[in-house]
Amino acid sequence: MGSFSIWHWLIVLVVVLLIFGTKRLRGAGRDLGEAVKGFKKGMSDDDKPAGELDDQSRPSGDAAASGKSRQDDHVPR
Repeated sequence: MGSFSIWHWLIVLVVVLLIFGTKRLRGAGRDLGEAVKGFKKGMSDDDKPAGELDDQSRPSGDAAASGKSRQDDHVPR
């Protein structure tokens, strides 16, 4: 039981492509990239004092106070 060879990985890649298709894999890669960017932005925002944060990173007073859901909360994924 050693490590997998390049042929094993190629077969796995072909099977994954056949099962999921390129569109679904491309979308998953895009979502993963956006998540990583958001995580990095969130980590860099932690270093800034509260007065220097963008308006986007703070919850808006109207939506937070009234308890309304955001518009994109009901978008199917």
